[in-house]
Amino acid sequence: MPIRNTEKIWDHVDTLADEAIALSDNVWAVPELCYEEHHSCALHTRMLSDHGFVLTSHVAGISTAVMGESGEDGPVIAFLGEYDALPGLAAAAGSFDHTPTTENGHGCGHNLLGAASLLAAVAVRDWLAVMQIPGRVRYYGCPAEEGGAGKGFMVRGGAFTGVDAAISWHPSPFCGVLPPSSLANVRMDFTFTGRSAHAAAAPHLGRSALDAVELMSVGVNYLREHMLPTSRIHYAYINAGGTAPNVVQSETTVRYSVRAEGLSEMLALAERVRQVAQGAALMSGTQVRSIVTGGVANLLPCPPLEKVMQESFEQLGPPPFSAEDQVFAARIQETLSAEDIESALQQVGCSACDASLSDFVLPAGSRFSLGSTDVGDVSWTVPTVQALGATCAIGTPLHSWQMTAQGVSPVAHKGMIHVAKAMAMTAIRLFRSPDVLKKAQDDHAQRLLRTPYVSPIPADTFPPQGKF
Repeated sequence: MPIRNTEKIWDHVDTLADEAIALSDNVWAVPELCYEEHHSCALHTRMLSDHGFVLTSHVAGISTAVMGESGEDGPVIAFLGEYDALPGLAAAAGSFDHTPTTENGHGCGHNLLGAASLLAAVAVRDWLAVMQIPGRVRYYGCPAEEGGAGKGFMVRGGAFTGVDAAISWHPSPFCGVLPPSSLANVRMDFTFTGRSAHAAAAPHLGRSALDAVELMSVGVNYLREHMLPTSRIHYAYINAGGTAPNVVQSETTVRYSVRAEGLSEMLALAERVRQVAQGAALMSGTQVRSIVTGGVANLLPCPPLEKVMQESFEQLGPPPFSAEDQVFAARIQETLSAEDIESALQQVGCSACDASLSDFVLPAGSRFSLGSTDVGDVSWTVPTVQALGATCAIGTPLHSWQMTAQGVSPVAHKGMIHVAKAMAMTAIRLFRSPDVLKKAQDDHAQRLLRTPYVSPIPADTFPPQGKF
């Protein structure tokens, strides 16, 4: 799809690159957990304001969500950014060793994610003005992707009304179109209430909530034989009932995460987990109550948008990594296992790779698993496409200290600028090709006709601000 003056958008991105790098590095330096990203949100808000975007704060009632819009008339293209960190993943910049810590760190690269999306949004807005093409650009600063389902609450609050297409990305060892395959997910807390008693003198009077949780674990483990092989169930003890073995535990809480490839399959599996919990309560003589703390839908494909982004990547080529960058990445790889590197290559269909950094664009139709993401809920609301940006050494696991250590490196900066160019080019192709945008919207509408969207978040569940 040759478009006149397409490469000029790269110049707009390069002009703004230093500002975006500073934004990313400043967010990296103050890692904040989900719904606590006040400083990070303020940094993004300041850049939006400096570039003349009209601001909407507290989007969907969330204090760390912001939206900026700029432009006139024409279609509305949205860029999605994130800036939340993870607990226990702090690491020194550029380090090759690690001391275990409980401090926060950007072990998923969301400092880069938000900065590149905002960079692309400003560059496209500037390009539209220079080319005198009608169109509006929105940037959404989205909190709490890590376990908080921030975009799901934003979707439920109508935040994406009026958007014609949405573009996002995620840091990765590779670059290209992110295949729209993710798992729908719901997080549920089960609290069992029993009766305490002296475990030696009067055990017959007790009703153990800890027994109930253990019975639930047994039941769920038997359930694993009877669910789809692509589904997943994980759990963690939030409250084990105390530390005294001679007291029958009267209250326990366990958190379950239930995943499946499709939204309907996930909701059905979650209901079976609830039934197991009820059975465990019956067997142990306890009571159980459950609450949903968050949930996300699976990604809905949009082939017309994926084709446009693939063409943009192929025109752009791989990131311009230097020999020094390759050496740095090779040092990072020394901290990884051979299985980490092999698994990363197998995920994208490569049997071997001599380089420590991605020197190629993923071909169309590649597979890549990223677990669950709240971008899925946006994709059921508006046509959505995502990119992968090569910002780390091949084999680097997401949610690792190695990801944090690379987050302010020249490798990360180059990969971030590179993916911003691919996203920006994708957007301007849509502005210049209304027929392609209509195809994307028609494809999206047909998918919703076959399978309507159902929010995995109950109406009486709200963002757990201040609870993480």
